[in-house]
Amino acid sequence: MTDDPRDTVATSARIMAATGAGDLIWGHVSVRDPEGRGVWLKQASYGLEEITPERVHLVASGGEVLTGGGQRHSEFPIHTEVMAARPDVGGVVHVHSRYAVALAAAGAELLPMSHEANYFAEHGVPRFTETADLILTRELGRSVAAALGDAQALFLVNHGIVTVGPDLETATVAAVILDRACQQQLTTLGYGGTPSWSDPVESRAKREHIYSDEAQHQVWDYLARNLPPLN
Repeated sequence: MTDDPRDTVATSARIMAATGAGDLIWGHVSVRDPEGRGVWLKQASYGLEEITPERVHLVASGGEVLTGGGQRHSEFPIHTEVMAARPDVGGVVHVHSRYAVALAAAGAELLPMSHEANYFAEHGVPRFTETADLILTRELGRSVAAALGDAQALFLVNHGIVTVGPDLETATVAAVILDRACQQQLTTLGYGGTPSWSDPVESRAKREHIYSDEAQHQVWDYLARNLPPLN
């Protein structure tokens, strides 16, 4: 881990690309500025896999770029408004993960069919349906934050996902696990038969047994160690 938020944002972005969440130049991740000035956000016009610390800038709550150059993502309100509503959140991920988009668009609820799905046992994964368009205004950002509530992940139906955590490392791991959970559910249902899943008590127990804070940061370390070198 590093104390420089730009390093953390760059590593998170590259992890999201390496785990299948890349979408050309779209998708973004952020860290809360430790001095309260806004969020350190991946720059626009680059793919997730291309992000270096130099391609991360500091964005104020109103969208002003305070430090660093480059083009600002138009959906910055996802990050600034979620962090404004959730003082416990230190990192936000918004990506267009394929399996998560598919499951949410199908109208299906995420079921605890796999270890991964139990990660979300406490609050589930709520759904934002106000619009499938981009989150371009602070008002829409506040609506996203309200839909997220106390949860760690949110389906933006027909759009993508938002995941959060006390730090960006945790939010990144949550995004990876969510798409894996959706993939497993879609695969399972494709076999027909009589699918099974954990009841709420077992689901919460599995969450506690598998996904400790230490384990989540170990997953981050694993993903970071296995990143491909930058070109």
